[in-house]
Amino acid sequence: MSEVSMEINGRMVARDVAPRTHLGDFLREEVRLTGTNLSCEHGVCGACTVLLDGQPVRSCITFAVACDGRQVTTIEGYDDDPIMSRVRAAFHQHHALQCGFCTPGMVATARDIVLRLPEADEARVRIELSGNICRCTGYQGITAAVMSVLSDLRAQPDAQVDALRSLMAEGKTALLPAAQASAAAFTGFKAEQPAAAPVQPQPAATAAAPAGAAGKGSSIQGGFDVPFPAAQVWAFMADLPAVASCLPGAVIEEQDGDSVKGKIAIKFGPMAAAFNGTAQLERNEQQMSAMLRGSGQDSLSQSRAKGDIGYRVLAVSEQASRVEVDLLYALQGPLAQFSRSGLVQDFVRRMIADFGRNVTLRLQNPAGAGQALPQAELKPFRMFMGVLWERIKRLFGA
Repeated sequence: MSEVSMEINGRMVARDVAPRTHLGDFLREEVRLTGTNLSCEHGVCGACTVLLDGQPVRSCITFAVACDGRQVTTIEGYDDDPIMSRVRAAFHQHHALQCGFCTPGMVATARDIVLRLPEADEARVRIELSGNICRCTGYQGITAAVMSVLSDLRAQPDAQVDALRSLMAEGKTALLPAAQASAAAFTGFKAEQPAAAPVQPQPAATAAAPAGAAGKGSSIQGGFDVPFPAAQVWAFMADLPAVASCLPGAVIEEQDGDSVKGKIAIKFGPMAAAFNGTAQLERNEQQMSAMLRGSGQDSLSQSRAKGDIGYRVLAVSEQASRVEVDLLYALQGPLAQFSRSGLVQDFVRRMIADFGRNVTLRLQNPAGAGQALPQAELKPFRMFMGVLWERIKRLFGA
């Protein structure tokens, strides 16, 4: 880990980060500035564009440690910027956004065009915008918005905008003096981690979730019911080989107490991956809760995964139990582009449901522990119809 300190939107932020942590992940996960969107994560689409010392950069391929001692401005930090106020109004007037996903990066690029190229014509604006991909507007409104700001400033110059252009011409950071003054007066800022999920035990009561163990990434909650007493279900869930036998695609190759090495294979339609890695189980016997922390790498795509699976067994009745599951995971590499997909989250919930059914099957037939259970596979049409049906029921209050 390396300590980095940078000024973000006029506030000093200091954190310990891994050397390969990208600025986009640092902004979203550490500082909780989620206005910066991550999409391709290969520096191609431009959705993650932020300003670094006044210059637009791709935060998905910029290392956080490379920003030590520098100034970062995100979509949340343009409130007092005279150019961005014009750009925002022009985007609204010319209908330059639809879904809005590309907009944070698009307006950062638009601001740079207005600041750097005051005499740009439409052809030049289109060339400058070509590094930002939009899937829905057709770019006509975006181009018109940028051209309108340039035209207005040529017709009626703005002293603040001219001051920013002069700073850029001198090779200095193009920030307002007021923003720089507020940054110097600010004593520090520390983002708070969100409250622990309900299924995770409290740090004071158990070693299953030690202080500071809250992870970063995408979170999915789920659960399943089991027609067996809570004590029996807990005894089963605390047995790593038994749990692995119920998790579709999971295989334990080595075990040393509560530490295991193995792999888990995932099939998502035509896409398949097999992550090899390690996991550690932390248990709280009194609360019948546990945390399984693991990490691994896919040998084919070289994607890396890290996740915490928290679960707790609750007694519903003398002969029935509820297992609540909280999954927190993060992906890096080519497969990361799927990690925030709603379909992926639906798929993981489907896997949790399949896991619950497999637990019930194992408890009903302990003698069949050596038999393989089916691999969970996404059926897109069936999942789409299921989601559609649930929304129809909610619409009519069912």
